[in-house]
Amino acid sequence: MALNQPRKEAHRKVRKGKNRGTASRCNTVAFGDFGLVSLDNERVNGRQIEAARQAITRYVKRGGQIWIRIFPHIPVTKKPLDVKMGSGKGEPQFHVAKVKAGTVMFEIAGVTEAQAREALRLASHKLPVRCRIVKKEEQ
Repeated sequence: MALNQPRKEAHRKVRKGKNRGTASRCNTVAFGDFGLVSLDNERVNGRQIEAARQAITRYVKRGGQIWIRIFPHIPVTKKPLDVKMGSGKGEPQFHVAKVKAGTVMFEIAGVTEAQAREALRLASHKLPVRCRIVKKEEQ
C-alpha cells in the first residue's frame, strides 16, 4: 500500500460526525521521551502523517525510535467536478484521522533533546494543526 490507509473497512462510506472537545485518550507520552501534541481539533490525512514521519526520519538520520500514535481510518468521500446536486454520495477519495486537542500524534526516543525538538518542529509544519512539543516528565 502506498499511503496510510486501512486494509479492510467495515463500511465503505461513513458520515462526517463531530470533532469537539479535548482528548481523553492518547493524551500522554507513553512510549518515547518527547511527544508532538495537537492544540486544535482537526482531520489529518494519510499524506500529511507520512510527510511528518519523513521529516522526522530525515532529520534524525535513522537514529532513535519513532512512534506514530494516530492512524487514518475514516474514509472521506468527494463528488466529481461539474456534477449536479443529488444522485447519492460521492466515492471515497482518502482517509483521515480525527485529532482532538491534547492528542499525542508522534513520539520520539533515543536522540538528544535538541535533535528531538528540531525533528518534531519540522514535523509540525507538515500538519494542519497547531502543535506543542512535550517531554515525558512535563505532563
